[in-house]
Amino acid sequence: MEKVTVCVSACLLGINCKYNGSNNYNEKLSEFLKDKNVVPVCPEVLGGLKTPRAPCEIQSDIVVNNEGKNVDKEFRAGAKKALQIVLDSKADYVILQPRSPSCGVNEVYNGTFSKKLIPGSGIFAQLLKKSNIKAYEPDDLLKLKDGLKKKN
Repeated sequence: MEKVTVCVSACLLGINCKYNGSNNYNEKLSEFLKDKNVVPVCPEVLGGLKTPRAPCEIQSDIVVNNEGKNVDKEFRAGAKKALQIVLDSKADYVILQPRSPSCGVNEVYNGTFSKKLIPGSGIFAQLLKKSNIKAYEPDDLLKLKDGLKKKN
C-alpha cells in the first residue's frame, strides 16, 4: 500500500517560521503523520517574508501588518508557490495552522489586531479551496482519522 502524502504548515512541524520567530509544534499531529510522507510548506516564507516579521491580518481582503504595511502581494505570491508544492507532491490533503492569515481554514483574526476571530480562511487556504484540495486544521484530525479508517 502506498503511503499517503500530506503537505503541512511548516510551523506545525516545529520549523521556526512563525511571524514571531518560533513555531507551533503539535505533538499529536506529529504522531498522526509518522506513517505518512510529509511535505512542509510556509506560504509566508515562500512569499519572501522574513522570520521574524510583524504580525499580519486580513483587512477587506488585503493582508496588512500591524504597522499598516500592505503585504498582500507577498502573501498571494507565497500561496501560489505553496499551491504548486502541493500539486507537485501530489498531496492527498493539507493540514494547516489555525487562525493564520495564510493558513487558517475555518476562522481568521478580524483585521483589527485585537485577537478577535471571525469565520473565514487565510489566503493559502482560500486558494486550496478554489483548487478543490482538501485542507484541515490539527483539530480536524479525529475526523480525518475516522475518514481514513472507513476508506481502508
